[in-house]
Amino acid sequence: MQFKVLLIMTKKDYLQDISEIKNIMNRSTRFLSLSGLTGILAGVYALIGAFFAQQILKEYVNTNNRSVYNSEMGFALDFIMMELIGIALIVALLSVITAYILTKRKAKKEGVSIWTTTTKRLLFHFFIPLATGGIFSLIILNQGFYGFVAPATLIFYGLAIVNASNFTFSSVKYLGIAEIILGLIALNYIGYGLYFWAIGFGVFHIFYGTIMYFREKPTI
Repeated sequence: MQFKVLLIMTKKDYLQDISEIKNIMNRSTRFLSLSGLTGILAGVYALIGAFFAQQILKEYVNTNNRSVYNSEMGFALDFIMMELIGIALIVALLSVITAYILTKRKAKKEGVSIWTTTTKRLLFHFFIPLATGGIFSLIILNQGFYGFVAPATLIFYGLAIVNASNFTFSSVKYLGIAEIILGLIALNYIGYGLYFWAIGFGVFHIFYGTIMYFREKPTI
């Protein structure tokens, strides 16, 4: 009887040791301090940005219909695009600042460093596709292909997430895949890019961020 109890206790200790070893390995190879609240707030920022962008576009269309900008239509459209780019940059900046603050706070609670070799790898693999997509979007924007900007940003952003998913929660790759699919669908509906942008950067972020937030032990 005592031998049986000892065997059970030994087995428990063995499983606990394996679990601890697995956690240590995950910590050393994956960045696990991402906060679900970051995704939620990033999604909220995107929806607010999309709302203001929609108001700007609506005002431009209404004004143009009244023929006020007939002689300066090109200038007015360029100005509108600068405003939209400004909104996008503000949303991106707020998202990055929020991500840094919340990630740093979570890492501090968990007693881990926010700046590690894994973090550098994560950022490197994330920003390569993202930067490429940003440059590509600016080029097609300069060429006047405004309708392709939203699909392009969604596709390249999705690729960036999938590329970085090997260094954080593996489930995040599904968000990236969803962004890519949405971007490809958006290519078939040129002119509705703002709505797809709001869904991809807004709704999808809020949905995935909420799942992460309420998940006690994320599956790696």
